[in-house]
This record gives sequence, C-alpha cells and structure tokens, in this order.
Amino acid sequence: MASISKDMVIADIISIDRGVIPILMNEGMHCVGCPSAQGETLEEAAMVHGMDADKLTDHINEYLADK
Repeated sequence: MASISKDMVIADIISIDRGVIPILMNEGMHCVGCPSAQGETLEEAAMVHGMDADKLTDHINEYLADK
C-alpha cells in the first residue's frame, strides 16, 4: 500500500496516484498544476492555503489505503 507524508513534494505525491489531484482541489488547493506548487511540500502548500497538513495527509492516505 502506498502512503504519503506531509514532507513529500506535491509532484511526488501526484506521481504515486493522480487520483490525489481531486482531493487537493476539493480541499481548496486549486493551484496543483502550478509549476511552483509542484515543488512545494504538502506541508508548505497547506500552510499557504491555511489548511491543516496533518488532516490533509490523513485524508490522502485514507484514499490510498482504500484503493
């Protein structure tokens, strides 16, 4: 089973499973395709968007676990 951590770069997270993109967008991270966003860690991007990185990480890992 794949899993991610909040210190992973968004591009690496997306490369694990492109199904993560709708999760990020639904959470309010609409700039997922932006080149600068691709190089940010999930934690950095969450901070910029006022999100809880731990909750977002858990949400993505739940999605990955259910696959």
